[in-house]
Amino acid sequence: MNYEHLFKTLGSRAIRMALVGPKGGFGRSLLVQCRALPSLTIAALCDLDIDGALATLASLGFDADAAKVCNNPDDVKAARAAGRIALVGDHALLNAVELDIVVEATGQPEVSVQIAESALKRGVHVAMATKETDSVVGPYLNRLAIENNVVYTTPDGDQPSNLIGLVTWARVLGFDVVAAGKSSEYDFIYDPAAQTIDYLEERHSVSLDACWALGDDIPTTLAARSQALSMLPQSATPDYCELNVVANSTGLLPAADALNYPLARIGELADIFVPKEDGGILERTGVVDVFNCLRRPDDVSFGGGVFVVVRCKDDETWQLLKQKGHVVGKNGRYACIYLPYHLMGLETPMSLFSAVLLGQPTGSAKQLPYAQMVARAQRDFKAGETLAMGGHHHAIDGVTPLLVERARAVEAAPFYLAANKRLVADVTKGELVPLTALDLGGSALHAAWQRNPSH
Repeated sequence: MNYEHLFKTLGSRAIRMALVGPKGGFGRSLLVQCRALPSLTIAALCDLDIDGALATLASLGFDADAAKVCNNPDDVKAARAAGRIALVGDHALLNAVELDIVVEATGQPEVSVQIAESALKRGVHVAMATKETDSVVGPYLNRLAIENNVVYTTPDGDQPSNLIGLVTWARVLGFDVVAAGKSSEYDFIYDPAAQTIDYLEERHSVSLDACWALGDDIPTTLAARSQALSMLPQSATPDYCELNVVANSTGLLPAADALNYPLARIGELADIFVPKEDGGILERTGVVDVFNCLRRPDDVSFGGGVFVVVRCKDDETWQLLKQKGHVVGKNGRYACIYLPYHLMGLETPMSLFSAVLLGQPTGSAKQLPYAQMVARAQRDFKAGETLAMGGHHHAIDGVTPLLVERARAVEAAPFYLAANKRLVADVTKGELVPLTALDLGGSALHAAWQRNPSH
């Protein structure tokens, strides 16, 4: 694809963008790239922490007077008339800004859905980086955008959009997609000489020599790896959320409720993510799943990237590709095609250009609720407790995420609809948190979720 040709009108107009949540890693990385793109105008920034937003701009080298703090619509209009960024704490003030697209990156679903609805209803495109919101009400917001002749999209740079792109690329080319997925956030780095495993800042003495080679009994090898590294976390809440978005955007279904999370090396993916009858781990095909990247210190990382496993339909062609270094399974029936990166906001301008210049999403043109991320109680909860969401991964204390087919979750609450809600009924250990146990009074997210289309 020649992107200069695709976006050949890029230099003919300014694209006016509002970014909600500029201080986080995603927002900051988008601001970095905006500085290199004259066609992208940062018309507005929105953050409750005004001082923090100003500090972010300063750290990126913006002039001290690049932004004006605005407290009312007149302030906003004056800032824009002077060519300055309108910096607001109240997202309602974004309605006073002339915009082409809003990038929503707060990570707060109850607020995020209101911002998206407001923008779409006034004919402004939305790029939804808050995957928590996308996982709950993406289908509704997608339909709302269509009704208002604008675009709602997952943004390139985060795994959901990157994986949707790879899946649809494979389908357009006629590949049979057996599985699609991503690596989890952090690598497991094994040093065979030192007999240690590194995970983030942790180091443990362990030998994987007996299970380093995948061998012929793949499930047994994977179980041995998992057991050997049981002192380390092998799943992460965001993976379920991101793959929920991908499932709803592609129609691929969860490979397993808890997802499989094999500890796998890159070259093994075409042997692992294949049907059980062919030696792999899959109960069915056409699924989404996740793996933990296992590598040596001198191996390259998967970089939180994405992959598809496809069927090989001509042995001679794929053996030729295998000789060139592509990842083809040992039996020659499956191959893995992958993108070993996700560059957060550095890639997102592609989605902004596509929405504004072409009227097309880089995510799905039609989201439907094929899957639902739900919460299983790890302990007994009493009415009156709050399901508090927090931490870098936006986990909920005391519950485990699962990703199930929507048809099996009719009574269960979506994970991020349950987040920060007070319980009005007891929930027993092992139970999926039900909608009826939540105080949903005044929840904008719940109101939007009820408007999700069915499939």
